[in-house]
Amino acid sequence: MGAESPKEECGLFGVWAPGEDVSRLTYFGLFAQQHRGQESAGIAVSDGQNTLVYKDMGLISQVFSEATLATLQGDLAIGHTRYSTTGSSTWDNAQPAFKTDGERSIALGHNGNLVNTHEIAERVGRRASAATTDSDLVATLLARRMGEGLDLEAAALEVLPTLEGAFCFVILDERSVFAARDPHGLRPLAIGRLPNGFCVASETCALDLVGATFVRDVEPGEMIRIDDRGLHSERFAESPRKALCVFEFVYLSRPDSRMRGVTVHEARREMGRLLAREHPVEADMVVGVPATGHSAAQGYAEVSGIAYGDGLIKNSYVGRTFIQPSQSLRERGVKLKLNPLPDSIRGKRLVVVDDSIVRGTTTRQIVQALREAGATQVHIRITCPPIKWPCFYGIDMSTRNELVASDLSVEEVRAFVGADSLGYLSLDGLVGATGSQKDDFCRACFDGEYPIPIPTEAGKFVLEDLPFTKS
Repeated sequence: MGAESPKEECGLFGVWAPGEDVSRLTYFGLFAQQHRGQESAGIAVSDGQNTLVYKDMGLISQVFSEATLATLQGDLAIGHTRYSTTGSSTWDNAQPAFKTDGERSIALGHNGNLVNTHEIAERVGRRASAATTDSDLVATLLARRMGEGLDLEAAALEVLPTLEGAFCFVILDERSVFAARDPHGLRPLAIGRLPNGFCVASETCALDLVGATFVRDVEPGEMIRIDDRGLHSERFAESPRKALCVFEFVYLSRPDSRMRGVTVHEARREMGRLLAREHPVEADMVVGVPATGHSAAQGYAEVSGIAYGDGLIKNSYVGRTFIQPSQSLRERGVKLKLNPLPDSIRGKRLVVVDDSIVRGTTTRQIVQALREAGATQVHIRITCPPIKWPCFYGIDMSTRNELVASDLSVEEVRAFVGADSLGYLSLDGLVGATGSQKDDFCRACFDGEYPIPIPTEAGKFVLEDLPFTKS
């Protein structure tokens, strides 16, 4: 994870595999995607008759134990690991969302962010739920239509076309797992084949971990059903254009995941090579900011001929549930996540490769720490263009006035972070490194071109500000 990268979105997993230990498979599928969200985790499992949901705040390893997994018996399951993009980080907002009328039940996990949440909340009206997420609203709409006599598939085909924004869903009832992806395909969702069934996951690294073979991606505007009839596909909307979030390549996805035929590691390495060509500098060592900067730093070193080395060590165990230091400890410079290696960097001119600069404060701390550890020069290189616009599709990227590059020039950002030089990869370079076309991506945080219109009331806490969302 980079110095102060945009916060993760969410990780999804779904599986239909009779005879398999589906709760354990889901646990490992989520474990592979822990980087996508560390606030809460949950698993829903069905045995064909009953659906059980277990969820709590914290990391996957904190939420689940051998004992809890043993109680989650069945043939199909979905799982979710959350970083809040709509609604606060509370137990009520943990997923999967669960709805039942006593006869039938559904569970739903969501990755992304809807932009017509206000309108959906008005359709749902006053309700008893304490949850304040767009995901809970969608589950409520689906359950309502099922209560009126539709099965889950018919209800989903009716509700999904009314949603606007970024969404991948995994949904289950007693017998089937469904997975759906918004018409622009802003968030990734992959299908895997197991010896006795199928699974879906936000990233292919989760398929690898559970021993599934990658089949294909869920298409934008497609919903799939997995059950004893096999894998069935329905299109609920046409895809106006593909707009995968380019940040999946820059930061969000694990380096061993594959998207659009390339590994994220190789795309990042190519970003580093292109950075070295676009922003060369004389230096003694190239350092990657752990962990997303390593691949790109290797590429930068390869093209520049400057030696690659370790200059920063990351503590991997600092999660969202970590006890935060007091203000006085912060002021004494408690280095929770990153610590420089003085023997490695003393007396050297460094090129420091990172994935992004959001607010700029963490980058400034890294530059200062490296200088204190003896670096004579610190040249910052970033594997994407300046982030000038916030994300409304599921990445918590602050408001515009918190984005340091929104109203400062590159030179002003360089001065703010205290670097000797600062170079951002061009948008053409970033896109070129992925092997895809510019119009295949959402690039709104860089160029302000939002593929889906943003209503004025959109925002992370939109549902907590509405009078009818809590009883």
